[in-house]
Amino acid sequence: MALDAGMLNCIVREIQGLSQARIEKIHQPSQDEFVIMLHSARSKARILINVGSNNPRINVTQGTQENPQKAPMLCMLLRKHLNGGKLLNAYCEGFERVCKLEFEAYDELGFKSSKFLICELMGKYSNLILTDVQGKILALTRSVDFSSNAQRQLLVGMKYELPPSQDKLDTARVTKEQFLKVCQSAPQGMKIDRFITTNFSGIAISTARQIAYKLTGNIDATIENVNIEALADQFFQIIDSIKEGKACPYLLLNEKKEPQEYSYIPLEYFGNSFENVKLESFGELIDAYFTKKGNNERIRQKSADILRLLTNAESRILRKIAIQREELKECERLEEYRIMADLITANLHAIKTGMQLVEVVNYYDENMSMIKIPLDNKISPSQNAQKYYKKYSKLKKAKIELVKQIELAESELEYIATVFDSLTKAEGEVDLGQIRDELYHSGYASRMKNYNIQKNQAPRPLKFKTSGGYTLLCGKNNVQNDYITTKIAEKTDWWFHVKNLPGSHVLMQCGKEEPSERDFTEAAELAAYYSKAEGNNIAVDYTNAKHVKKPTGAKPGYVIYHVNWTAYVTPDEKKIKEMQIK
Repeated sequence: MALDAGMLNCIVREIQGLSQARIEKIHQPSQDEFVIMLHSARSKARILINVGSNNPRINVTQGTQENPQKAPMLCMLLRKHLNGGKLLNAYCEGFERVCKLEFEAYDELGFKSSKFLICELMGKYSNLILTDVQGKILALTRSVDFSSNAQRQLLVGMKYELPPSQDKLDTARVTKEQFLKVCQSAPQGMKIDRFITTNFSGIAISTARQIAYKLTGNIDATIENVNIEALADQFFQIIDSIKEGKACPYLLLNEKKEPQEYSYIPLEYFGNSFENVKLESFGELIDAYFTKKGNNERIRQKSADILRLLTNAESRILRKIAIQREELKECERLEEYRIMADLITANLHAIKTGMQLVEVVNYYDENMSMIKIPLDNKISPSQNAQKYYKKYSKLKKAKIELVKQIELAESELEYIATVFDSLTKAEGEVDLGQIRDELYHSGYASRMKNYNIQKNQAPRPLKFKTSGGYTLLCGKNNVQNDYITTKIAEKTDWWFHVKNLPGSHVLMQCGKEEPSERDFTEAAELAAYYSKAEGNNIAVDYTNAKHVKKPTGAKPGYVIYHVNWTAYVTPDEKKIKEMQIK
């Protein structure tokens, strides 16, 4: 569901519990995401605010985000105005997707002053605005001028105004009499969910559908098919639970136990194949739903330049290979040209200068068939023979070179596939920086605009622990793969990699000990999970690290081995996560 006013009210009630906590630090992990770190005498807490167009939200979070090495300008401005300040209150503006955080901070002269951080969480119009006590805008994420909105402008120095109303009834103030009156005037055939979201502010479509389902057993039921008294009772029961702080956080899981929806009521209309799980807090709910999705979105935004470079390189190489394969087809005629040259030479006595075609016996054909050979009438028969010999020689050399170039191009495609795979495992800016640095040193420097060589940072591969207590190292990119295989691995450690597909290098550090069969299986499952392979019974090669070699001049992540065994495993995501060492 989109975060609606009901969910925002539930979240803000939790934030109110942090009242009197002081701001310790403010971070801006990405362009649209902010983290306010608070501390009090009792505990520490983080408030995450995301004003991106895809997943706008605010919540008390337990998650951690990787921060840029240099804080953005807006982050520095928020620190200037709010660092050391105290959270006084948090509240919603009406039943809309707008909330205010009130802080007691200090001005330039050191006097106490109130500052307000206003979170407008309205899809593509989301914004984070800092104002003083008079409502003067001090900073914001997105400016809005007359050219983009004639009704309301948001510019530094102007006075803040709430977003214009949407000609809906305020859900927080509407009475039952008003609700019933609107029901009576509703047009025939209007769906219940559409009726609720059209007439009342701040209600998500998923909540409206659950109301319809609760009353009729059908989310497509229309307004005339329901008792409006019962509809009003169900509506106000939900709204009152939000106002009174009795609403509970529910996470809807699909058949694969993946988060499908989140709400402050059980969403039963999805059916029995889905499970509504009640969590401890709304902060935990938002974390559970958005952590993976939000991280994927951040990585997608930050890796757009890498993805574009790789996609263009892949397309260019595929076009080049297609052209070379066409040229290779022409090279298949080289023996034909040699035969024609030999036959001309053998029949020089019968060929006269000026002839354009000669028909001779083909001695290379067991049936001794006749063959017609085109001639250039401007040159002698012997020169015609030499002309065909030159064609033969040229195509013979071209064939050798084309085969070599196609192999190199296909090898380049395989390397690009490994980098694409690395992007799916990247967890932050450090990982992306290593991928950019790898591409730069792999010959893509000319295609990387404005790239600055990064300081070498020690690779940080993923760490896991087997049931037998052995440490597993798993590379997230080719730099980490090389680091694991060529720098860390001891000769007797065990090395794993999915068979014939891009994937992570996995190293089981065991020294001279002999791990159990279960340990081998878990290591193989890890290698299968962090690879391009899908489905069941995935083939994974494993061998002692001493058998794995990196050829001189090979691309990052490329190794060879000739002694190995193969295991067939089916990885389990839940088991992999339990093995991971944070």
